[in-house]
Amino acid sequence: MKLYDIPLSGNCYKIRLFLSLLGKEYEIMPINAAAGDNRTAAFLKINPRGQVPVLDDDGLIIWDSTAILMYLARRYGNETWLPLDAEKLAVVSQWLAVAQNEILYGLAHARAKVIFKRAGDMQEYLTVGTGILEVMEKHLENRHWLALDHVTIADIACFPYVALAPDAGITLEHYPAIRAWISRIKTLPGYTGMRGLN
Repeated sequence: MKLYDIPLSGNCYKIRLFLSLLGKEYEIMPINAAAGDNRTAAFLKINPRGQVPVLDDDGLIIWDSTAILMYLARRYGNETWLPLDAEKLAVVSQWLAVAQNEILYGLAHARAKVIFKRAGDMQEYLTVGTGILEVMEKHLENRHWLALDHVTIADIACFPYVALAPDAGITLEHYPAIRAWISRIKTLPGYTGMRGLN
């Protein structure tokens, strides 16, 4: 199994984290986006979107972090991570959507502006990002996990950019329920961190 990866990418990290939680061995294929590695003909043949992460599981190529999480959960995990029950699946899917919407367009973009010097409207990112933090804080006040009564890929999908919000100058000081949720994830067997998350 190979993972095309950028070390500072939160989307790549969520795959590394989940693989570690699943106890799966894999090979890192480093991509230097600044050098244009993701725009080469060879890489675009793997992922025409020119984005990471990309998973190569014995020749099966899957791109997009959410798609990879779903594949790994179904292929190597169990229903704990991604339930088959329609109602439970819908609840998990709601939070996967949050990871690809408010968390991405708020927290992830704000971090990318600071870390990678990307262009964009920081005030808009901060408004969207703090808005979803407020939603998550209220949601987590009386529960341990985002979707169900146990950890699922919904938590793994949302975790990186929420936990890395301080990289964008967004303090988590006023979100005790979120901080407790972050701490719970860090105690999961197999947890692995990245820069800014130990």
